[in-house]
Amino acid sequence: MRIRLIFSLKNKGAYLPFHHQYILAQFLKGLIVKGGQEEFFNYNYFNFSGLKGQTKVSRSGLHYYSSLVTLVVSAPDEPFIDYLLKQVFKTPKIELGNLILSPEYTEKEIEPPLETSNKFVCISPLVLLTPTFDDESGKRFINPDTDEFSDLLYESTLTRMEKSGWYNQEQMESFYKFQVVPDMVYVNKLREQQKKFARIYSVYDMDVKYEVRGYTLPFTLYAASEVQEFVFKCGLGAFTHKGFGMLDLANNMPSQRTEPYKFKREGFVPYRAQTHEPRKNDERAENEDEKPEEGND
Repeated sequence: MRIRLIFSLKNKGAYLPFHHQYILAQFLKGLIVKGGQEEFFNYNYFNFSGLKGQTKVSRSGLHYYSSLVTLVVSAPDEPFIDYLLKQVFKTPKIELGNLILSPEYTEKEIEPPLETSNKFVCISPLVLLTPTFDDESGKRFINPDTDEFSDLLYESTLTRMEKSGWYNQEQMESFYKFQVVPDMVYVNKLREQQKKFARIYSVYDMDVKYEVRGYTLPFTLYAASEVQEFVFKCGLGAFTHKGFGMLDLANNMPSQRTEPYKFKREGFVPYRAQTHEPRKNDERAENEDEKPEEGND
């Protein structure tokens, strides 16, 4: 299931670094441990987006100006999602970088039908390689239109699916059809404009900092429907539980396929009931994630 977690922003104009997935990852991991349910401490089949909202770019990072900001969280297990959200709503004041947030309510995305061929966009960077300690290989650039790009995603996806224990051997053997085909018209257009679709990001694992290369680009995935569902709910590539590789369907407006979920701060009236203007702004900000950030190497 995919949940949209909506926060109110208490200090408009505050900023997050351009590459802030590690801040979100540390925050969520802290909540998971704080809740005390040990069965979830090492749960790695959840995924989350970057923080969505109206933003402006400066040298400091992304400045947020919308009254509400959104984080998309996904996992196939409802008990885990509810456990995580419960911890979030126990925290009335949340500080992420320079942002001061308060959780307000949640929405559940109605699951779209997934075919054996789907065009996706990245709503968080897609990482191909998992580095080892004191190793620079995670930063290596791999051209998206090469077989290696697709093969690395295939290997990591099938490994995670097998480790999950959700599929039998016969099913695993049937998942051999897998191909990632990037939208090279989009990629080449960015290159012509001297804009970036691949950047270096920081990841912290067991308190060790790694640097990895992440890609933000649209692509078509050809694979079995079970594989499509897995990557849509659990993410694609490496470090998915640290907020990388979250996907959404291209040309899709999430607000048109949501329904209220059970977490809501007492006394809060959703802005949708008041005015539609913020919703439009929120959607526009989400779509901006399909564009490259300028001026942030």
